[in-house]
This record gives sequence, C-alpha cells and structure tokens, in this order.
Amino acid sequence: MTGGTTEKNPQTLPIHEPSSAPPSEAARKEHSAVRREIAAFLGELIGTFMFLFLAFTGTQIALNAAGTQQLTSSDKPAPDVTKLIYIAFAFGVSLAINVAIFADISGGKFNPAVTTALFLTGKITWHRAIQTIISQMIAGMTAAGFVSGLLPGPLIIATTLDPSMSTTRGLFLETFVTAQLVLTILMLKGGSAKPMYIGFSLFIAEMCSVYFTGGSLNPARSFGPAVVVGFTSYHWIYWVGPLLGAVLASGAYALIKWVRQEQE
Repeated sequence: MTGGTTEKNPQTLPIHEPSSAPPSEAARKEHSAVRREIAAFLGELIGTFMFLFLAFTGTQIALNAAGTQQLTSSDKPAPDVTKLIYIAFAFGVSLAINVAIFADISGGKFNPAVTTALFLTGKITWHRAIQTIISQMIAGMTAAGFVSGLLPGPLIIATTLDPSMSTTRGLFLETFVTAQLVLTILMLKGGSAKPMYIGFSLFIAEMCSVYFTGGSLNPARSFGPAVVVGFTSYHWIYWVGPLLGAVLASGAYALIKWVRQEQE
C-alpha cells in the first residue's frame, strides 16, 4: 500500500474492446435497395438477351429456309404466311417464357417502349427506367452479335420496310401495334397467366406488322441488328413509333383509370 491506495494489477483491469455497432436501419435499407437495383439490371440484361436471342434465331431460320430475305413466296408477291406465323410465334413464345422467368426479378420488360410506359404511369422510378433501358440496349446489341457469330450466313433479321410501305405508314403501324402490346401489360393484373397473354399480344402484333415493317415494337430489337448490319435512313421510326405507342397506351390507361375512379 502507498498513500492509502491499493495498486491494482493491470492484468485484472477490464479490457474494453471497440464494439462494432450494428448498421443503422437507413444503412440496411440503402444496401438492400442497391442490391435490388443490381438484380433488376441483371434480370433485364439476361432476360432481354434470351428473349431476343431466341426470337432472332427463329427469324433467321425462317428467312433462311427458302434462301431469301423476303417475306413473300418465291413465285408470287403475296405474303408467305408460313414464314409470318413462324416469326410471330418465335417472338411471342420467347417473350412469354422469359417474362415468366424474370417477372419477379426485374419486371420482365425487355423493351424501352414498355419501360417508358411504366414510368409514365408511375409504376417505376426514373432511375429504374434509365438503368433498365441501358440494360435492354446492351442486350439487344449482344443478342444480334451473338446470332451473327453463331449461325451460318449473313445476319438478315434487321427490321426493314416493305417496298409498298411509306415511312409515314410504317411509323403509324409501329405506333399502334406497340400500343396494343403496352395496353396488354398495363391493363392486365399480375398473375401466372399474364406472361402468356403478353406473348399472345406480341404474336398478333407481329402477325399484323412483320410483313410491312419487320415487326419491331421495340427499339432494342431494331437497334441491335442495325449495329451489326448497318442503319437504314428510316431507322428512326423504330424508335419514334414504339415510343409514341407507349405514350398512346399510357394515356388510354390513365383515362380509363380516371373514369373508373370518378364512377366510384
């Protein structure tokens, strides 16, 4: 003892180690939100690639089957219905199965026009819309390049106007068939059957447009092959047409929703 105090053994003193405080609720939410956005980006990238890869492959097969890039029979100018059905079926079924796979991950949009409509109707945020469109465009280019390198022969799946179609007619046809597809997505409630109906909607839209415009309804579908084989002077209609269709369908959806609310 010294001066009335007791000297303590340093080894007996409690050791206070720095404690790692658990992350705050805000930090956890932010981390979760980032992971959701990454998952959505990857879902759209992979889903759009698979949708367009399968659809492009079916189109390439249909057009190569008769050794021609045209959708008319070799002996008459009338449309070759067999080719039209084959291409429309490839697009419709490919969309349906991939929407069913990726709906819970990214929403299964696979189309900048659909993404735009969902943003306009307040179903997705602006930053989700931007990153989704970026992923879709990357996937469109990748799918076209992959099909070009994988299958023999030149790539002949680019969307082009039939010689009988003017640019203006092609623009409005793309607008209205895209509006049909977007309305299907906006009006139907979610459920296990919805991907099938979306696929049927694309099928009938392709049947009505593929002969005249190539049946784009999707800027990523037209942009990807154009990067590989070159752009036409009227390539812009495959952007403006589908986006106008998205605006038209969004307006019709909002109007119907407003009228129904007024009736209640």
